[in-house]
Amino acid sequence: MTTGRAGQDESVLRADLDEVIQAALAAVAPEPCLRRAVRFDGDILRVREERIDLSQIERTVVVGMGKASARMAAYLEDLLGSRISEGLVVTATGYAVPTKRVTVVEGAHPVPDARCVAAAKGILDLVDGADENDLVIVLISGGGSALLTLPVPGIELADVISTNRILLRSGATIEQINTVRKHLSQVKGGQLAQRAFPAQTLALVLSDVPGDSLTAIASGPTVADPTTFQQAERILHRYRLWDKVPESVRRRIRTGARGELAETPKPASGSFKRVKTTIIGSGSVAAQAALERGMSLGYRTLLLTTTLEGEARVVGSTLAAVAREAVASGRPVEPPALIVAAGETTVTVRGKGKGGRNQELVLSAALEIEEVPRVVIGSLGTDGRDGPTDAAGAAVDGGAVRRMRDLGISPEDCLAQNDAYRALAATGDLIVTGPTGTNVADLCFVMVGEG
Repeated sequence: MTTGRAGQDESVLRADLDEVIQAALAAVAPEPCLRRAVRFDGDILRVREERIDLSQIERTVVVGMGKASARMAAYLEDLLGSRISEGLVVTATGYAVPTKRVTVVEGAHPVPDARCVAAAKGILDLVDGADENDLVIVLISGGGSALLTLPVPGIELADVISTNRILLRSGATIEQINTVRKHLSQVKGGQLAQRAFPAQTLALVLSDVPGDSLTAIASGPTVADPTTFQQAERILHRYRLWDKVPESVRRRIRTGARGELAETPKPASGSFKRVKTTIIGSGSVAAQAALERGMSLGYRTLLLTTTLEGEARVVGSTLAAVAREAVASGRPVEPPALIVAAGETTVTVRGKGKGGRNQELVLSAALEIEEVPRVVIGSLGTDGRDGPTDAAGAAVDGGAVRRMRDLGISPEDCLAQNDAYRALAATGDLIVTGPTGTNVADLCFVMVGEG
């Protein structure tokens, strides 16, 4: 089973982790994901079992939102060429790539800015002009909810920005955050598909949501929305945010919860009868690629979950407990072992430090594996950015806490202040990839060497 190299010591574990991460990211790059799902032969565009005869289509319009949308658009341009009439996608700053027929706009993420609003208006202008003889291709990926922002009348962009910041610091899950966002938007929660109707709409999705819920990815712009104003109101109360969000937001949600505003389009709406939405890549794909690379390096592997959620520091402690168990007993998998989890944790921000959910998870784990030999725990965002930092995440071994203390840094204080970046940067434990051009949420790794 083993190569004789796997997990000899922490330096080998870290080198192997680098290879595992690269394999995972390569598997969910937009191009291979599209290549596996989309084919074009003559006039026939095939997306898995779906067949579209482009000879019967008058105009093909490409729109998109998310960190992978620019690279997805560039791939489609190479595939379809002049069949694409025009298009516009909005991606995060630093994620743009050259395109010929589809305009690429950069916007702010995770908190939107005026560029996101302008892009959303441009996208609606394109789909509003489509008719029943046209095809609208929608390219959706992680980050799309913030990047496709167009507030409803009565709510200013500043109100949306304030609400986003409050939600992102609250510990709410991405599905809960997006439930609120949908009810402040003109495009989320199926409303983009509603505007594109009666055109045929084909949505290609890179999922960044645990469980791959289409209604949550980028706030589900092309699928019927099951959430309600009442649910949005309950979420704000549950996290004690009701009195913190702007009055315009409270007023809209309160009015909607009373049934005095139209809801987002529901499954019974005829707007979705000409919509086909397909997931082409996800955290599950990345996790499987990581496991395969780990096996090739000589590790016994285990996929823990692809629906990881929870408070980052709690998840970090749990993964550390799994690592300690593997060292002590060989359970749940005998070393040399690679254990992988995919999903997205949350952080309830109480301090004034700098970091992201992956860094906080790893710092928490570091405290629980202090001086435990032959263990490395890592976590990173597949988009290459963890919180408002230049790092994708971090990886630590049992000596990380000692190195922090030797530098005069208290890891406990950093964790309490949500200041993981400072501690992990000082010890050289950050993972820095730069923008990856994709986004399928987060990957966590537990590597345990042979004793």
